[in-house]
Amino acid sequence: QEQPVESGGGLAQAGGSLILSCAASGLSAMGWFRQGTGKEREFVAAISWSGGTTHYAESVTGRFAISREKAENTVYLQMNNLKPEDTAIYYCVVSRLGYIADSDAPDVTSYDWWGQGTQVTVSS
Repeated sequence: QEQPVESGGGLAQAGGSLILSCAASGLSAMGWFRQGTGKEREFVAAISWSGGTTHYAESVTGRFAISREKAENTVYLQMNNLKPEDTAIYYCVVSRLGYIADSDAPDVTSYDWWGQGTQVTVSS
């Protein structure tokens, strides 16, 4: 497994949308964490290798959607109805496992590889 590579992000207005993508190698569960300035790193969403199981933080449920294109081993995070509090650096994460239980998804130790991060800024 190589370090995942994120793309996307940037600047959006409140209520707008952005999409992040992350490319990785291997048959792995993947996900996203984020860290705002002065805040702790927090879980956003995760998806199993098959794409059949997804997990979301309560703060993004109903607004964000995680999906994957298995042929390209790429994971996407569609972010809709963005809020200023979504402003953060978003990190793609990859597990050595193909599936992560719901109780383990928010745990940083469930993931073995982290991307460099991509900035998302939402203006009010």
